[in-house]
Amino acid sequence: MTTFPNLSEGAPAVHALEYLNPQYRDLQAVATAFKLAYKSADPFPNIAFQDFFNPAVLDAVLDEFPDLESKDNIKYHTPNEVKLASRSERRFGHLTKAFVHFLNSEPFLLFLQELTSIEETLLPDPYFEGGGFHQTQPGGFLKIHADFNKHRLTGLDRRLNVLIYLNKDWKDEYGGHFELWDRDMARCAKKVAPHFNTMALFTTTDFSYHGLPNPLTCPPDRSRKSLALYYYSNGRPASEINPGLEDHTTIFKDRKGDTTDAGMRKFNALQSAKVFVKEFIPPIVTKMMKR
Repeated sequence: MTTFPNLSEGAPAVHALEYLNPQYRDLQAVATAFKLAYKSADPFPNIAFQDFFNPAVLDAVLDEFPDLESKDNIKYHTPNEVKLASRSERRFGHLTKAFVHFLNSEPFLLFLQELTSIEETLLPDPYFEGGGFHQTQPGGFLKIHADFNKHRLTGLDRRLNVLIYLNKDWKDEYGGHFELWDRDMARCAKKVAPHFNTMALFTTTDFSYHGLPNPLTCPPDRSRKSLALYYYSNGRPASEINPGLEDHTTIFKDRKGDTTDAGMRKFNALQSAKVFVKEFIPPIVTKMMKR
């Protein structure tokens, strides 16, 4: 049996199967049992599992959750998103490293491959580009969006998101539900509460709109915490690509009939204008415009 050491001084090695709750330890059987439900889910392929992992392991991961307000992490504060994120695995604790290495290992990749029916070979992201620890504090949010579709370093196609929630005793009135929206942005088709040991998975395409668009209303001493892993392939079906956007960053979308997203639209228009000025207007003209 393959083992994954937790690397803590004096602590025993953790068997790969012990990262999982007993009912999920036969990963291939689980994938086969749920692949149809995943593929046919509304509004795009997705699924959420409750109590998927050994809770003792996630307790240890939560204990190692880093201070994301420190300067070597990422702070997002725009009309589109207000949240914190880790940068690479440099701030991961010993057991967290072992755990994410298991999630990037062959047994888990084969599970994901079977569950999702993705034909191209899935590859992990050891660089954690955009992945890793995420934290949303009171008042924070992430507007509905489609994810960036190319890995910045490898150029591979982003195909799958795995989100593991780390929030104990989370109440519905706190908000922070993970929302999946239809292609027309007229309907939230599914919400997933970010309860401790919930794992949400979904296929990422140019049309898989998702997020947590409403400001978090949890108490000041609480926050929404998660661990995100993204998986890639070399190539993807044409049906997943929005023509003309073959290589794009995050695409934010406004919800039809929701006036709270108006600021986001203005922000997107401003960003587009800045890109146009930078790329198409000669520097001398840009300098004159600033006078």
